[in-house]
Order: sequence, then structure tokens, then C-alpha cells
Amino acid sequence: MEIKVFNTKAALGQRAAEQAADIVRRAIAERGIAYLIAATGASQFEFLDALVQQKIDWTKVIFFHLDEYVGLPISHPASFRRYLIERIVERVRPRAFHLINGEAVHVRDECSRLGELISEHTIDAAFVGIGENGHLAFNDPPADFNIDEPYILVDLDAACRQQQVGEGWFNDISEVPTQAISMSIRQILKARQVICIVPERRKAKAVKDCLEYEVSPMHPASILQEHPCTTMYLDRESASLLSRAAEH
Repeated sequence: MEIKVFNTKAALGQRAAEQAADIVRRAIAERGIAYLIAATGASQFEFLDALVQQKIDWTKVIFFHLDEYVGLPISHPASFRRYLIERIVERVRPRAFHLINGEAVHVRDECSRLGELISEHTIDAAFVGIGENGHLAFNDPPADFNIDEPYILVDLDAACRQQQVGEGWFNDISEVPTQAISMSIRQILKARQVICIVPERRKAKAVKDCLEYEVSPMHPASILQEHPCTTMYLDRESASLLSRAAEH
């Protein structure tokens, strides 16, 4: 794993976007198309703003959605489908974006539908973050590192739900859904490269737990230590508890 630390979130987002764009252009040159996984949340704002400005033939890019709340309408400000449509789809018009329908009547059928779609392809890059509780996607601790299904139904713990309130997506924890559809850990790790974007001091303990301690389901994102091509993008605040971290 390569760890890069920047003075500002803007610099972090710009450099991460440049690396992402290089991966996409290389995939298009080699295979004619690029397959990506996109995350959501406040941590991804600067990265996505910089990414959509990169010189990429977006008609040759297909995205897969990382996670989504169960039962939350797409009209809700916290809807991840809404987030991705506004921040990616409407801005660059990719060839396709396979969004998770969290309002599906049969949630497990929706997991199966998405699983079949993503299993047909090799993912060039996964863009992810780390939650305040160390989660990767919505795989809260203790995460299941062994499940094979690409998409799974998960229960959200209190820390995860409180983070959503803290970021301003909901007014109160009682409004936050208790379940979500999430990409599984094993599916995320199948990506050729992982770009992990984690700014802000509130993520500092999770960053330390996931980078400096042994791999453990209690720190789900620690599994990224075992991925051969992961780049971790931090700012000075999120890296503040690390023993050593070189700035860029």
C-alpha cells in the first residue's frame, strides 16, 4: 500500500483524480473500455469534482455503485443514487452507471441482479473511502471478509448511522435507515487498483486502526493492507495519528 498525505483536501482530491484518470485512460487504450466503482459521502467531494474535469472519453467508461440505503427515496438529499447522478452522471454522461435501487421491492433480488452484472467484468479501479468506524463501503465491524456474493444486504451499526447525521445528510439518527445494500469486501478487493480517499480529522483514528494494526474484521478497511495496488490519499488531519506519513 502506498500512502500519500497532502496539506489540503483540494490537493488530495486533485492528485487522486489525476491517478484515477491515468488508470482510466490506460484501460481504454488497452481494452477499449474502463470499469470503475464509485463511492459517495462528504469525503469524495473534492475528488469527484476534480475527476469529472479530467480529459477522459467518458463514453468508454462504465461505473458500478458501491452502496445504497434500503428504502430511502431517490428524492431524499442523502440518497446515494441522487448523489452519483448529480456529481457524475449528469456531468460526464458515462456509457453506463449501474446504480443500486435501494427501493427495490425484493432487496435480495436486487443484490443478485447487480452481482450478475459486475461478475461479468474486471474492475479497473475502485474509488472508496473509510468510515469513522473503519467500515469499507457499508461493511461495518465486524465485517465479513469471506462472503463471495458481490452485493449483500447489511445492517448498519449506530456509529455508521451517527456519522451520516454528523455529515449533515440527516437531522437525527432515527431518520437514518438501518439497512443497506453494500458491495462485499471480496468484490472490492477484486479491483485491479484501489484509490482510497480519506480526509478530515474525524477519520484519523479509523485511519490509524486500519493502517497500523493487524488486519481484522473489527477494522474492515484494514483489509486494504492485503491488496497489492492500493493508494491511500490522506490530508494532514486524517493522517495526524499515524506514526509516520510522508507529505506530498
